Amino acid sequence: MVWVENFLVRYPELAVFLAISIGYLIGSFKFGGFSLGPVTGSLFAGILIGQFAHVPIAPMAKSFLFLLFLFGIGYSVGPQFLQALKRDGLKPVLLALVVGITGLLTAIVVAKFLGLDPGFAAGMLSGALTQSPAMGTATEAINALPLPDADRALFVAHVAVADAVCYVFGALGVILFCSAVGPKLLGVNLVEEAIRLEKEYGIVRKPSGIASAWHRFEMRAYRIAEGAPAAGLSIASAEATFPEHRFFIQRVRRGDTILETAPDIIISPGDIVAVSGSRQALIGILGTRADEVEDRELLDVPVSVVDVLVTSPDVKGRNLADVAKESWTRSLYLRAVSRGGHDIPLAPGITIERGDIVSLVGPETVVSGAAKRLGVIIAPTTTTDFFVLGLAIFLGGLVGVLVAFPIGDMRISLSTSVGTLIAGLIVGHLRTRFPLFGRIPDAAVSLITALGLAAFVGMTGLHAGPVFFSAIAEAGAGLLVGGMIVTLTPMFLGLYFGRYILRMNPILLLGGLAGAQTMTAGMAAVQDRSGSSIAVLGYTPAVPIGHILLTTWGTVIVGVIAGGH
Repeated sequence: MVWVENFLVRYPELAVFLAISIGYLIGSFKFGGFSLGPVTGSLFAGILIGQFAHVPIAPMAKSFLFLLFLFGIGYSVGPQFLQALKRDGLKPVLLALVVGITGLLTAIVVAKFLGLDPGFAAGMLSGALTQSPAMGTATEAINALPLPDADRALFVAHVAVADAVCYVFGALGVILFCSAVGPKLLGVNLVEEAIRLEKEYGIVRKPSGIASAWHRFEMRAYRIAEGAPAAGLSIASAEATFPEHRFFIQRVRRGDTILETAPDIIISPGDIVAVSGSRQALIGILGTRADEVEDRELLDVPVSVVDVLVTSPDVKGRNLADVAKESWTRSLYLRAVSRGGHDIPLAPGITIERGDIVSLVGPETVVSGAAKRLGVIIAPTTTTDFFVLGLAIFLGGLVGVLVAFPIGDMRISLSTSVGTLIAGLIVGHLRTRFPLFGRIPDAAVSLITALGLAAFVGMTGLHAGPVFFSAIAEAGAGLLVGGMIVTLTPMFLGLYFGRYILRMNPILLLGGLAGAQTMTAGMAAVQDRSGSSIAVLGYTPAVPIGHILLTTWGTVIVGVIAGGH
């Protein structure tokens, strides 16, 4: 195996790619619905490879990739971060603050009690709170400590060791707590609570046995028979017959003439009307009351499908039922609403917020007019604004170096990592006001966040591999138990704080707890147990706060523990 060691040492960049590959393979394995995920998988892969070779890792390469990742995360959550502080999602935000601060304080107390060094303490925090980016901020803080190079290198290795030891229970603990332990402690049935909450928002569950169609919204042609309910009515009156289903008559064929729609046109027997609506409603309601006919010319209406970034203050905070009554939404249908990168359920009681991305479908002229009222159409782009990306990371890092705060006898800088994260938040937020500013394609953001963090963590694992087992022997079982305490304490406190102080709905509370820990799998577990996606409404306001706090805690805990040594 000497040749393997020599090869990996000579070509460390290839060792990193091998760690990423193996890491994604490890992360894809599921154990009873639980998986490590690609990031933690890359950490274990790096540690594994480190058993065969002491691969040299360039600090600059690690920093470069980690800063790209942090900017990408900030850029992604930026549109929702400030809105989360102002809108009706304030309760999940307060919950995230309590959970995050409790997690930090618990980690500090446990680290001091166990006598952990800054590396072990930071790794315990990042693993127990399942926030791998905290490894990066902690690493930067350790490298800034006034210590010999050998000590700093050892502490950095300890970060990865402790994270690997504490992460598995950290992830499993959040998933099980949110989906099983929390509901039992609250004495609630998740399915019943989800149904009750869905009714409050006006969400109607689709009956079982109805298959989804190729197109959710369609336009169909129906012949108006003698004595039909619509005969003799104006188009406006006919459309008002089933307001909850939002049927709209787009055109009318009268003999050989096609009439463009107008509210005062009277529908006559023998007319053929082109009606738009949801496929399910068209088939289930109109299909049983009228004769459907094939009329390609009548149905040949230009239809547009666009994604719109909501920036208009005129619709911010209004629910979908209210907006649907506007005259400019006639013939307009909503396919999806994305908030913070997650689809939220569509229902009359759901509010629209600045930074949401709404997917619209309807006649081309209607969609174009509605998009102008809502915000700006997100046109597909393959071009990244590298001017803004590079300058933002530089300025954010500069601010992070210049801003410092005292901890004991030391002054710890905000760090280039936290500064870059804040820069990403600012650029992401500015997109909601100036949509053409700093545009980065979604695919590019996904690449820099996924590859940046996986590569960084993989390199951290390669660095920690040679000392992994000796470090575990040094830390002992106390590290694992300490990590379990750090995972569970904020969960318990957050559960009771959210339920009895904030008076949160149990489903939104459990979703908020998962968001505060940035554990998407925890939210997914709640959705699975409740049979509803509505937990995402608690998750989305909390997760941006969780990302910011938990990532920053890597810097803070290193300063606190190092200052106490």
